[in-house]
Amino acid sequence: MAIGNVTPDSFYAGSRLMGTDSGPVPSVVTEWAKRALDSGAGILDIGACSTRPDSTPVSEEEEWRRLAPALEALRTFCPAAQLSVDTFRPAVAQRALEQFGPMIINDISGGTEEMYELVARFGVPYVYTFSGDYSRLSLLAARDTANWILDPGFGFCGGVERDYECLRKMDTLRAYNRPVLVGVSRKSMIYKPLGLTPDTCLAPTQALQLYALEHGATILRTHDVRDTQNIITLWNTLNANH
Repeated sequence: MAIGNVTPDSFYAGSRLMGTDSGPVPSVVTEWAKRALDSGAGILDIGACSTRPDSTPVSEEEEWRRLAPALEALRTFCPAAQLSVDTFRPAVAQRALEQFGPMIINDISGGTEEMYELVARFGVPYVYTFSGDYSRLSLLAARDTANWILDPGFGFCGGVERDYECLRKMDTLRAYNRPVLVGVSRKSMIYKPLGLTPDTCLAPTQALQLYALEHGATILRTHDVRDTQNIITLWNTLNANH
């Protein structure tokens, strides 16, 4: 899953697809999509409201103003690609689904009844982020969640120590028989313990992505598609026929 943000303030500058006028540039969005797809991405994840720590979310209308042109550009450029919208707002998710067709809804908030009902009504995959609280997985038994994707929510677990506690328990997610999305790419749980920055922690990111694959991850959400695809290819080679 390739990360793209039509935002000026997402924590990793390499993911930003904004122009100088604070608006999305369709050509920049499609260039990002082409690079990602050519590098092996299976999903293009686009967001328009930064949820980095200590950020202030933009308004719903501003989020949509940024998101709609990006989705239009992607549907035109790569109509067959699997898209994902990174939003915690049901109204934004609904507009995206109504105007641009089926796609994954990637919701870092853990959701609301309104969001759960929306994705059920449209029959689309939903990324359920439980932010390190494994007790929240009891929700899966209360509704039809067959097409939900589980995301431990690294970066939202309550600090670096909690992120690693959550990572150590990843094996338990196998019991739920659902896809597991892991997004550790260039996050603070990697760069803070090492005294690095988001720009300088690609190699440590790869180490944790490999750990995640070994412990049940089925989707890696990443800023660096080619490097991540290389890890996946070697991991698949190592585990072929085993």
